[in-house]
Amino acid sequence: MGLKHINGKEYYQEVKKRWGRTQAYAEYAAKGNHNAGDIDAGLDAIMGEFAACKQSGEQPQSPQAQALVNKLQDYITEHYYCCTDQILENLGKMYVADKRFEKNIDKHGEGTAAFIKSAIEAR
Repeated sequence: MGLKHINGKEYYQEVKKRWGRTQAYAEYAAKGNHNAGDIDAGLDAIMGEFAACKQSGEQPQSPQAQALVNKLQDYITEHYYCCTDQILENLGKMYVADKRFEKNIDKHGEGTAAFIKSAIEAR
């Protein structure tokens, strides 16, 4: 989930500055994302699934949460860039370290971003 997902084009320059020289960014740009709204909505739906998992009392290491970690990684790889285990771990950290991400993810339920980070770490 890039910063573009949070607030449209507002963060485009930040994204390009931070990750513009990475292989992941090159893959993302090459994909074109002609249906970016639908793709971002799909990613947001996965965040909602994590929230529901957390709200149902599942723990980050539960099979249900771990299945969502795999789903998240696969979705990012399919629609954005090759999401390696290291990239996924860094995304999990960013989901809580960057308050913009945390706020966007936690709209599904308070603590969802932290739950996703913990689920990724439990892997």
